[in-house]
Order: sequence, then C-alpha cells, then structure tokens
Amino acid sequence: MPMTLAEKILARASGIKEVAPGDYVTAKIDVAMAHEGAAWVIDELNKIGIDRVWDPERIVIMFDHWAPAPTELTAAMHKKIREFVKKHGIKYFYDIKKGICHQIMHELGHVRPGELIVGTDSHTTTYGAFGACGTGIGTTDMAVVWVTGELWFRVPESIKFCIVGRLPRYVMSKDVILYIAGKYGTEVAQYKSIEFDGPTIMDMSIASRMTLSNMAMEIGAKFALIAPDEKTIEYVKSKTAKPFTPLHPDPDAVYEKVYEIDVSDLEPQVAFPHSVGNVKPISKAEGIKIDQAFLGSCTNGRFEDLAVAAEILKGRKVHPDVRMIVIPASVEVYLEALKAGIIDILLRAGAVVCNPTCGPCMGTHLGLLAEGERCISSSNRNFKGRMGSPKAEIYLASPYVVAASAVTGEITDPRKLMEGEK
Repeated sequence: MPMTLAEKILARASGIKEVAPGDYVTAKIDVAMAHEGAAWVIDELNKIGIDRVWDPERIVIMFDHWAPAPTELTAAMHKKIREFVKKHGIKYFYDIKKGICHQIMHELGHVRPGELIVGTDSHTTTYGAFGACGTGIGTTDMAVVWVTGELWFRVPESIKFCIVGRLPRYVMSKDVILYIAGKYGTEVAQYKSIEFDGPTIMDMSIASRMTLSNMAMEIGAKFALIAPDEKTIEYVKSKTAKPFTPLHPDPDAVYEKVYEIDVSDLEPQVAFPHSVGNVKPISKAEGIKIDQAFLGSCTNGRFEDLAVAAEILKGRKVHPDVRMIVIPASVEVYLEALKAGIIDILLRAGAVVCNPTCGPCMGTHLGLLAEGERCISSSNRNFKGRMGSPKAEIYLASPYVVAASAVTGEITDPRKLMEGEK
C-alpha cells in the first residue's frame, strides 16, 4: 500500500509494515524534547511515584521560555529541573546557555530525517523541515514517554501544499505560510499531516523551510513535513554522526487534498490582531503606527532573518518612537551574526539585542506591551494578551516587514522603502 511521509514514519516507529489514516498505533519515540515544561512532567511523575526514565540519552532538556529566570517562581522551576537532570543522568541538558529549543535541537544534532520526535511545545512541528515527524504533546503524555519511550497516535490524514513560482524580492517563506493561513483558515490542517512540496520549497534554505513547518501548527497541523533532499541530508550530517534513515512519500501516495499555490506575484503578508488567520496583503496594512518591532523567536530568529534586518537597517535608524527588540534564536546564530557584522549594524541603528530566549514572543520578559500599544513581530502568534496587555495589538509579518516598519514607525512595505531610494 502506498504511503505518505507521515504514514511511513509512524509505521517505522510502530514496527509495522504499513499504516493508514485513522489507524491507532503505539510508536517508539526517537527523541523527547522538553523546555521548562519539564517541571510539570516531573510533577506528573511524582504524583504516580515513578522515579526513573526510560533512556537518559533520548531526553533533551533546555531552558528557553524564561532564560535567564526573570522571577523567583521560574528560578525555582529551573532549580527543580536541574536537580532532576543530575539525579537521572540526563545527557543532553543545555540550561540557559544555548538558545530556543527548536533552533538548538537541529543545531546540536537531535533532529534527524525519518525519526519521530515529541516535545513539550506546540511548535515541535518545526522538525518536519528535516523530514522528521515532530509534534507537541502535553505533560501527562510526556511523562508516559519519559517512563516507557512510547506513545499512542492516531494516524492523521495527509494534505499537500505544492508551492510553485519564484518568490519575488523582499518576499519570504513567512509570507507564504501567512498567505496559506489567510486563504485557507486556521483549521485547514486540523490533526492532519502537511507535506510541503514543489520547486519553490526545494529552492528554499533550511531556515526558510523551518518557518513553514513551525507555523504550520497555526493552521492545525499534527506534523508539517518536507521530504529530505540533498540539502537536508548534507546539513544534518554536518551536525551529527549518528546514523539515520531518510524516508520519502511514495509517488502514488493518497492525500486527502492537494493545494497548488503560485507565489510568483505574492506580496508581503501581515496577520492582523487577534488571529494568525486574519491575514491581509501589506497594501492593506501600510501606515498603521507601531510602538515596538520584534525580530526573533523560533519562527524567524535565525541568521538569515537577522541578515535581512541588517540589509534594511544598514545606514538607517530605528524610528525614535519605536522600540526594536532583536533576539537571536541561539548562541550559534548570535555568534555568526557577530562575526558577519550584523549585530554591529543592528545596534548602531538603535535596536536592542538580547540573549537567545523566547522572551516577548510568549509575554514572559524582555519587551512586553502596555495597553494600547502595537507591535509588528516576526513570531508565530498574535493572540490577545500574548505579548503583554490584552488591550495591546500584535501584527505578524516577515523580518523584512518588521525591519522596514521599525525604520518608519509604521507598517511599511519593504519594497517601497528599499526600491524607492534607488
């Protein structure tokens, strides 16, 4: 029976020859990732009196949501996790030192094609960019995984987005996924596995692909896969010596639906408050005043995103009425940006560059919004109260749009800013 990529990975993980949508399987987990959510997993284990883990080398823990700890409560949370890590010999623990979970997982070789990864974060779908099934789970399910190494799944239906056409200048993969959310809605992939395919996807960098898989969760995806190509294999091999077996969908695999999108004429997109699906083209958003511009997060805090901002900001200044906050997704990204002179450009332009952390994306620290304020953000969610006051507004856009808007003090089409000055 022909299978999609998600079906093949779940079949392999379950030790059976084939699966079909609607089947229930018990799958062996390759990697279990947890950020500060590990504290609640520990609480679950304590409730049932279990004091062991199935494999201390398959559990990966890091701090990113509150890093460094901004409150006494989160400091206590970190302490609890550190003690658990030492007690159980968790090999891969990164404390506050490395960066945001979905960035450092692949940088440090924990994401490999063909594998099944679960995480205590909803955007674990990001790992689909490497041809791995990644999905977020709750703390009770993670407690089961930590003890048994297994978890049950219902095999999801698969849908495909075939992306064709050459992306125009100043248009990014963030604009593609925002366009999809706006056109098809935030439930188009509810508990379904997405496969992104087509020549446009294959032309994208690894970082750009990650943005698609990351934000696919915002349209309901259980998994958000891109079949591994030579670019993927080469990258993963540069990060780990561990063996892996890439899988690919069968040519005659059956999809519930296939969407074809030509991005040749796509313009920058903006998600208006308070939904990721409330998307309009930049032409409908220009001129909206902003108080803050945030560049970072697991969605768009990578090197190419910072480079885009530097391209816009070089020789310019952040508007005096705007706070521009830049947070590299990892220490590796930060160091690469330092070496390339990007951090220097951002600082001289008036941006504030912080340590790698989730920070304002989830409203924990380093740039919350007051009542009545507006932020243009490269992150993945704009729900009411997400970045501070429930009476603030969050607009989602690409790094190009975020940087251009920081310069002008209002939501701005980067094409007009850059090409209008030539």
